[in-house]
Amino acid sequence: MRIIGGKLKGRSIVPPAGYSARPTTDFAREGLFNVLDSEYEFEGLTVLDLFGGTGAVSMEFASRGAREVYCVEMAPANASFIRSQVRKLGLDSTVKVVRHNVFDFLDICRIKADIVFADPPYALDNLASLPDLVLGRDILYPEGYFILEHPDTYSFTGDPRFVKEKKYGNVHFSFFIKSSEKR
Repeated sequence: MRIIGGKLKGRSIVPPAGYSARPTTDFAREGLFNVLDSEYEFEGLTVLDLFGGTGAVSMEFASRGAREVYCVEMAPANASFIRSQVRKLGLDSTVKVVRHNVFDFLDICRIKADIVFADPPYALDNLASLPDLVLGRDILYPEGYFILEHPDTYSFTGDPRFVKEKKYGNVHFSFFIKSSEKR
């Protein structure tokens, strides 16, 4: 894996053998950030990355100039790996790793974000409930996106807050806004 753009473009993120998270592919991450690049100035953004996995998405946002990135990851080994990569890349002042269960974290979260990104395990039983769980809380600015990565077995097009879906191979990103009024 590598960072696709920004000040750390080309830097590698190499999880150890047997790592327990499924990383978003470089191809899919590049596609996602091309979409976001056309809609956002990254400088000054606050981002909440749920189910941090390898931390690649968090580090990508930081590399592109986000002001604050909160990376929530429950697995101790994964959170430790993400912290080590954040230190190695000099992103300590931007990326904050929060070792917590995402669902419990959402109950106590006081962060207000421009973008909330979630890449849950594809086998997660309640993956379909994530738009309601995230958008039902006061954590996303009115003009912000909630972006959910998911397999093609899910479709969110019927949700009134759904804006668009981008597909990169088997990876799907569904974009939502807080209200049903489209951007």
